[in-house]
Amino acid sequence: MAKPISIEVWNPSGRYRVISTKPMPGTRWIKLLTDQDCRVEICTEKKTILSVEDILALIGTKCDGVIGQLTEDWGDVLFSALKRAGGTAFSNMAVGYNNVNMDAANKNGIAVGNTPGVLTETTAELAASLSLAAARRIVEADQFMRAGLYDGWLPHLFVGNLLKGQTVGVIGAGRIGSAYARMMIEGFKMNLIYYDLYQATRLEKFVTAYGQFLKANGEQPVTWKRAATMEDVLREADVVSISLHPILDKTTYHLINKERLAIMKKEAVLVNCSRGPVVHEVDLVEHLRANPMFRVGLDVFEDEPYMKPGLAEMKNAVVVPHIASASKWTREGMATLAALNVLGKIKGYPIWHNPNQVEPFLDENSVPPPAAPSIVNAKQLGLPTAKL
Repeated sequence: MAKPISIEVWNPSGRYRVISTKPMPGTRWIKLLTDQDCRVEICTEKKTILSVEDILALIGTKCDGVIGQLTEDWGDVLFSALKRAGGTAFSNMAVGYNNVNMDAANKNGIAVGNTPGVLTETTAELAASLSLAAARRIVEADQFMRAGLYDGWLPHLFVGNLLKGQTVGVIGAGRIGSAYARMMIEGFKMNLIYYDLYQATRLEKFVTAYGQFLKANGEQPVTWKRAATMEDVLREADVVSISLHPILDKTTYHLINKERLAIMKKEAVLVNCSRGPVVHEVDLVEHLRANPMFRVGLDVFEDEPYMKPGLAEMKNAVVVPHIASASKWTREGMATLAALNVLGKIKGYPIWHNPNQVEPFLDENSVPPPAAPSIVNAKQLGLPTAKL
């Protein structure tokens, strides 16, 4: 007999049964569901990642919707089980959904939600933090101090890179990439070079206006350049941030590899807060080992939760455990949006017209709109869109 899965239950007599595979920050998301006659069951198993078998046990024979995590394998086994249990909705508590087999979801008629529109600034802030930490060797210096090795000031002690007046490169100038660029430009007066399939007009206007402001105040103006190729960014920039957030596919897998690392400056900083497999981690370790003044800041990894051998020993690497969205406001907002995705489908609400403008759902002093904030396969399932 399989071991029972431990759960915490809210509103036991609720008409609709909604499962959350993990406890999530805040309590507003729970109240939003229970106020709409949902019985909420939260898995409290002491496991970082639930197996397919664990989630099957949670779904059981009656389940209207599930809120899950990007670490879980949502394919035909789980979607067909959810359908058999009468479920119609699943939402990742994440903007990405590479863990979801969309063909299986569509085949089983399951609406798949995600949580964009709430991660932009906090993700950009972490990318900026990693850029500064790597450039100024802050983690190395912190470890040095804690080890009791500091015995006085030295001219060459932890000399890093000055950011002011240097060039920041952004690969992928969408919402997060543009927010990061603005932080680096306004905060450190860096010049910009970016590569994107689409022109980042608003970002260009911002840099132009800020450059004019600096010039009017007797300072060196900042500049921008849209690169013709990604290689141009890698070749010219002093700090490069990869900001390819929505999807990981064959065009972005191992985008940063041995050949592309080789064209970067020897003292450049590379930051990745997007998708782990965008960077060929084995090649990166070799590059870090051969170029000790090249530095990297990583929030995501190729085979999470593991790092490739050697990366943890690299002093020129700053590594953090996938915390780009880990601000209180953002994580509570993500939980709210995921819950409202599931609730919206259960209640038959239309789909919100713009998943990147979700402020009406996050205002704790008002009732959320009767809509599902973001259903990525709404078109495939023929779901209606809410009118403005």
